Amino acid sequence: MAAPRTVPTSRLSRFAKLGSLATGVATNMLVDGAKSALTGKGWDNKSLLLQPKNIEKLATQLSHLRGAAMKLGQLLSMDAGDLLSPELAQLLALLRSDSNPMPHKQLVEVLKEQWGDEWLARFSHIELRPFAAASIGQVHLAYKENGDQLAVKIQYPGIAKSVVSDVDNVISLLTISRLLPKDLNIKPLIGEAKAQLLAEADYKREAQYLIRYKNALATNPHFKVPNVYPEHSTQQVLTMEYIKAEPIESITELPDSQKSFVAEQLIDLFFKEMFEFKLIQTDPNFANFYYQLDTQKIVLFDFGATREISTELSLAYLALFKAALHIGYFKNDLVDEYKNNVIDLFLMACEPLRAEGEFDFKNSELALKIKNAGLALSAQSQQWHTPPVDALFIHRKLAGLYLIAARLGSKIDVKTLFKHYL
Repeated sequence: MAAPRTVPTSRLSRFAKLGSLATGVATNMLVDGAKSALTGKGWDNKSLLLQPKNIEKLATQLSHLRGAAMKLGQLLSMDAGDLLSPELAQLLALLRSDSNPMPHKQLVEVLKEQWGDEWLARFSHIELRPFAAASIGQVHLAYKENGDQLAVKIQYPGIAKSVVSDVDNVISLLTISRLLPKDLNIKPLIGEAKAQLLAEADYKREAQYLIRYKNALATNPHFKVPNVYPEHSTQQVLTMEYIKAEPIESITELPDSQKSFVAEQLIDLFFKEMFEFKLIQTDPNFANFYYQLDTQKIVLFDFGATREISTELSLAYLALFKAALHIGYFKNDLVDEYKNNVIDLFLMACEPLRAEGEFDFKNSELALKIKNAGLALSAQSQQWHTPPVDALFIHRKLAGLYLIAARLGSKIDVKTLFKHYL
């Protein structure tokens, strides 16, 4: 894990962080530009800006802000259909990695604010070094008097108060740096980034969703959801049962049948979320899925990115998936070529649904084909529009599940999973 680093909490200090970043990148550009000019290679602002050291500097500094920068990295990165430049993709990949934890002094200040001066009396022991750190919080191990282990998720200070200004500042920086495609209509994503961050910063909300998922999966033998401890939870602290399990990407040495079963259950859960629960955890980050080798259960963590699914939207997707079962690709002579390309892209994503028998995710080029189709579609800049936000989250979740299935080398009969909903 990275070394502790103080989280800037005031709007001024957070803005200053961005200002120093811009200055540092500009300095690099001046030095390298002068060298380039002296050697007769000319001066190209964009190539100077997008050098690896500037991309890394951008990612490192933005990650110190936590919250907005890292959440934008998640929202802008559509893993199986990336419409972004390789440079921005590299930046977003760096932003998705673990952030620096808070130093102990700042951590204690947060705990006193949330739990009061007697915060230490709540448990027999709490580890001051986190065992996990992410975009808006870090997780600590605590022990009750009876020996039970708890996972305490503690939010970085200043996140909730700085959402709007952080998102605006980061977007301005990405725009000035030319890392955002000029034809990309980013406005819906900006509004959604703010709304999503504010929602995820409300740990009481996340606790409610965690309880709803636990109840919904109570009779399912393949999943485990941690218990919540409301008496130790606040708006910015979420206390849960600690569950020992392995990261899902680390189970690659298991038998192929077992790995395929894990991925199959995750895709089946997606169908349940869409058509039964009307509730979907939209973040397909590998870190949100763990596996218990002894119980052979999939452990679900992090419900901050959960969204309600309206009955209307659920029925619409059910109709789309049903149609995808029975129709192939449209002919080229239909009137609106662009709309047909959009539909073809959706049908391509439904390829596992139409396959007879098991679909081989590992040896399929599906993710690459979807990416290339998305890039070709985005080239039609006069017609391309950012999709509805709910659709963006749903498609991102499905694409993420495809990547997990491919990483685990899975073969899955997706059509049989879906037939339950026919």
